[in-house]
Amino acid sequence: MKLGPAGAGSSAEVCDAFCPSSEAVSRLKEQILEDDIVGMSDIFKALADPTRVKVAYMLDLGGELCVCDVAEVLGSSTATASHHLRTLKQKNIASSRKEGKNVYYSLKDDHIRTLLHMTMEHHREKVIL
Repeated sequence: MKLGPAGAGSSAEVCDAFCPSSEAVSRLKEQILEDDIVGMSDIFKALADPTRVKVAYMLDLGGELCVCDVAEVLGSSTATASHHLRTLKQKNIASSRKEGKNVYYSLKDDHIRTLLHMTMEHHREKVIL
């Protein structure tokens, strides 16, 4: 027996007959908008980098932080910290403001905070189990 991807040999993971529910499929096709999927994917892409997740989590825990603060916690240059912060801002995850010679970043809103908290909770549940 030739197996494909992990678990592909298990018949419990694949329908024996192709019989989609036309009502459910029709409803889902109306509700799932491609622009929304691309936007969600962009958020996950930005957070796919461990350093950017660390920066976002830092902003959650520390509130508003200067680029210099982020660089110090990362142990990186201000240019590197700024690059990651700018990416988070471009993906609408963080916002910034300039005060004098410093630039301060914070999380954009509570949606991002909730996403981080739920992800951490899910991760910690996995580790405990």
